[in-house]
Amino acid sequence: MPIICPTVTAKDAHIYRTQIERITPFAKRIHLDLADGKFANQSLPLDQVWLPEGIISDVHLMYQNPEKYVASLIELKPNMVIVHAEADGMFPEIAKQFHDGGIKVGVALLAHTPVSMIEPSIEHIDHVLVFSGKLGFFGGTADLDLLSKVKELRSLKHNVEVGWDGGINEDNAEHLVAGGVDVLNVGGYIQRSDNPSDAYAKLNLLIQDE
Repeated sequence: MPIICPTVTAKDAHIYRTQIERITPFAKRIHLDLADGKFANQSLPLDQVWLPEGIISDVHLMYQNPEKYVASLIELKPNMVIVHAEADGMFPEIAKQFHDGGIKVGVALLAHTPVSMIEPSIEHIDHVLVFSGKLGFFGGTADLDLLSKVKELRSLKHNVEVGWDGGINEDNAEHLVAGGVDVLNVGGYIQRSDNPSDAYAKLNLLIQDE
């Protein structure tokens, strides 16, 4: 079943708490953007991050050198950590450490990054995030041409979970699900809504109909 996963993108502790509190009344799974200021604009530092109880939490780690933070992330105990294909480090070793810690591993692909880049490591990957937005910001455009990556991913590993990040709204949610996306990470459409719960419910209704 596809799922709507509200996103938190915050530069400080106050905004982080505010965004978390806007979505916890209804969200079953959330997507937390963390950035190091090098790979993407600086976000809330990792040592200030906390996870809400009773909600599945995925961490999208937009860090240039994710390997330095593996131990801290394992201690945080998220459902999954998503690192970037474009980041530094030995991915198989990073993935092993997370898996040994009971945490799923995802890889994000920027729009210009081909699926072939992660093919050698596909056996270690639980989730692939197709990125169509702008790192560290709400908004962006959902480039539906990038759905071609979903077909490529399924041909490499039929049961890999596929996520999408960037520009999701009521006009394209159905198309993304029809194109094979499992997890729709939704930022501005929900967080900037006057009624986040209604925005979430509208998208859920659309993808259930699909």
